[in-house]
Amino acid sequence: MAGADDPTVQQLRSLLTLAEELHFGRAAARLYLTQPALSLQIRALERRLGVQLFARTSRRVEVTPVGRALLPLVRNVVGATDELRDAALSSSTGGDGLRLRLGLTDCATALASTRRVIAALTTLHLGLEIDFRVVDLVEQATGLTTGQIDAAFVYLPVPEDFHAQPLTTEARVVCLSSTDPLAQRSSVCLADLSDLPMVGLTPEVSRAGRDFWAVDPRPDGTPVRYTEHKVSRVESLLSAVSFDGARAFLPAVAAELYPRPDIRYLPVADLVPCTFAVAWPSAGRDAPQIALLEEVCRNLCDEGLPAGKP
Repeated sequence: MAGADDPTVQQLRSLLTLAEELHFGRAAARLYLTQPALSLQIRALERRLGVQLFARTSRRVEVTPVGRALLPLVRNVVGATDELRDAALSSSTGGDGLRLRLGLTDCATALASTRRVIAALTTLHLGLEIDFRVVDLVEQATGLTTGQIDAAFVYLPVPEDFHAQPLTTEARVVCLSSTDPLAQRSSVCLADLSDLPMVGLTPEVSRAGRDFWAVDPRPDGTPVRYTEHKVSRVESLLSAVSFDGARAFLPAVAAELYPRPDIRYLPVADLVPCTFAVAWPSAGRDAPQIALLEEVCRNLCDEGLPAGKP
């Protein structure tokens, strides 16, 4: 009977990979883990089995005699698990290949966490075909609702009928025109930003999303003023900031992704951070391709994903 102290398949897969590489750095890279995370996996497996699997020195890693004796059994367990998963996927798709349609904004394509998730999916699940679709702030939600995409990389919040798996958290910054009176400051607070309007997002973006990204209302209860723009892309938002003297909040990584001489990005001392996530319709959570995506995201999050660019 399975128990709470049984080894996990991920731990067993880590054992096999490290036994092949005999190097924590190379093995961690193959598993899309950090070296400390891989070390934790191996130590946890050794505790659960009650044996030492590897002999470690500052210069080399060796499989112990006990570890070598267990390797054939471990390969059988991992192989059987892979066969079970593949058989279940084949049955659920009628024998056809499994396809995952992923929506990404221009910003999301450059993020390290996005690339780690996709790399892990394509490496660990060779039978999964991924179809990438570039979407804007509106299309990422409507595409999920209409079934044109299965999941999307998004910044929270998302509508209530979506499920979201958080990936990373990062600060938000304010975008200012280089001619803005505050542009020469090193940082600001929300109270400094009440004199000029925020760039208006299209009404097709959810009200929760529009309120979050404008911080509306402000902590003191003051409602936010907006421009007449109906923006659905970051590039359009930045143009509105540059030419019309408005302001906007974006994830801190925007300063790396969209450097422009006419735009300044400043930290906001009292602005809560934002969360980057993968989202899909709650009703579709049991779909096999979504189950694979959720498993990969959860495992990577347990080990820690980097925010920002690679």
